[in-house]
Amino acid sequence: MSSLAGYVDRQVLLILQDGRTIVGTLAGFDQRSNVILSNSTERVFSPDEGIEEVPLGLYLVKGDMIMLIGELDTEKDAAMDLGSLRAEPIPSIRHT
Repeated sequence: MSSLAGYVDRQVLLILQDGRTIVGTLAGFDQRSNVILSNSTERVFSPDEGIEEVPLGLYLVKGDMIMLIGELDTEKDAAMDLGSLRAEPIPSIRHT
């Protein structure tokens, strides 16, 4: 878990098991990989409309829900026009 220490106070992107994509500033984490994000938003993908950003604010994510977490390049992200991008939503993970 110490690898997350370098991401504290940086912009990160999380992909969750239910297919949601969350972007925010990593405010903290614990030994169970639970993370706290500040100034977070959910990015909702659609093949027909642009990417919608839903503000979440301060957000706690359980570690067992996280599939992927990585640092976001804020300059490249700010340069993208999310409203013009179209994409299928990420399907949720199904445990059998």
